[in-house]
Amino acid sequence: MKKQYVLIGLMALIVQFAQAQFTLEGEFRPRSEYFGNGGNFTGGSFPAQTATDADEGFIRTTVRAALKAKYKAETYTAFMSFQEVFAFGDRPQIATAGNGNFRVQEAWADLKLGEFSSLKLGRQPLSYDDQRILGGLGWAQQARTHDAAVYKYKKNKLSLDIGGALNTTVDEVYNTSALFSYRDMVFARVNNKGEKLNISFLALLNTFQDSSVDGSNKSSLLTAGAHADYKVNALSLAANLYIQEGERLGGVDVKGALLASILAKYKVSDKLTLGAGYESISGRKDDSAAFFPLYGTNHAFNGLIDRFYVGNHGNAGGLNDLQLSLATKISGLAVSLTGHIFSEVEDVDGFDGKELGTELDLVIAKKFKEFKLVGGYSHFFEPSEIADIPGVKSTQNWAWAMLIIQPKFIN
Repeated sequence: MKKQYVLIGLMALIVQFAQAQFTLEGEFRPRSEYFGNGGNFTGGSFPAQTATDADEGFIRTTVRAALKAKYKAETYTAFMSFQEVFAFGDRPQIATAGNGNFRVQEAWADLKLGEFSSLKLGRQPLSYDDQRILGGLGWAQQARTHDAAVYKYKKNKLSLDIGGALNTTVDEVYNTSALFSYRDMVFARVNNKGEKLNISFLALLNTFQDSSVDGSNKSSLLTAGAHADYKVNALSLAANLYIQEGERLGGVDVKGALLASILAKYKVSDKLTLGAGYESISGRKDDSAAFFPLYGTNHAFNGLIDRFYVGNHGNAGGLNDLQLSLATKISGLAVSLTGHIFSEVEDVDGFDGKELGTELDLVIAKKFKEFKLVGGYSHFFEPSEIADIPGVKSTQNWAWAMLIIQPKFIN
């Protein structure tokens, strides 16, 4: 009888130990979106529509359903996540097959190499700084991951990441049909985080390839630059400066393409923060293609309605974005309002002026004990040169509401 008690006690200790090393979490994130009068809208948030949809507007609901498991051992940490992204109605009720969107979202192991270094290998997000060039794209239900190996070194305030990725198919030919894909990538990022100043330097080299069997049609593009955050008292500043050189997909020359931005925020009180910012992204010239932000979380920049650089505007006249923002708290609600004034850097579209429109973005969030609600409304105002074109809608609007539940099954 005593042996049984001992065994029960040992099993209890084993379970407690395992739970201390193993975590299992989930995510349920449905989001409903209303697309109004978007028949001529080219933004990334607007899916393909029929003429009737464009005239009347329509609602679409998508869901991210995920399961995430992590195990931490003495010499490594392993992580796996599975997720399906589905839209309401994309599968008949008694269908025997799924929608094909279930996948291994992440699968990686972080091996401890020494006191200050490790090697992270597998399918993983690459997210740095404000995610302008490399980001996890968490807004998109499918998010973004890379099949990569990353050497990590961190000691005190200094950290260094050096990584690479190689994309191949069964026949070892990878057709990179767009800038969002690549044949291979290598990158390095160094960061020094001080009490007031946080500064990072990032460089990545992407090689693109078309479907030629011999792999001869390749183009290489270098993106390099810096990100800095500075905070003193109630004032915080953030700045980006990146340059691109080389060739885009298809051997299109890129010479000195540039992205530069600065964002200032001032905390007036515990409930009010004011902000102002400006970003300039170079456009297409006679002898050079435009800058493209590549693998960043582009939804977080240049307006939430995704008019620019979300599967669009890839080699156009560039973009100037002047923004003003206000963030406050009202009765437990976090409320932000941001206004954008857009214009072209290079006048390549044939319009008399360089105005590209204005946008207002409203976001409201409420945290509850075990879940979160977030919603918003965005309104885009076309400039007169575009709005006067027959068939173009002068009003572009988008509204959304999202529920976020992240249960911790084993923690």
